[in-house]
Amino acid sequence: MIRHIVFFTVKQTEDLDRTRRLLGRLGEIPHALAFEVAANARIDPIGDAADIVVYGEFADEAALAAWKAHPLYDETTQAVRPLRELRWSADFRSALS
Repeated sequence: MIRHIVFFTVKQTEDLDRTRRLLGRLGEIPHALAFEVAANARIDPIGDAADIVVYGEFADEAALAAWKAHPLYDETTQAVRPLRELRWSADFRSALS
């Protein structure tokens, strides 16, 4: 299983909900076993810089690639790009189910 995690910061605080809603559209794309978008709860006092977290689970790298190749993925990233300041992402293989 591939776990895909992306952290975003927004340029303007007032764009937080809009950005989260736009990113939520990615959940409409097939290929993800699980998908979630949420505002950072800011529980960790050391690492609270991210505003939004995107989390997805995919059966394998091919499923993640197919998800990213979907037209809605490109449409969504184009809409979000002007609203975001920073983006960090990580993909890792997990043996956990």
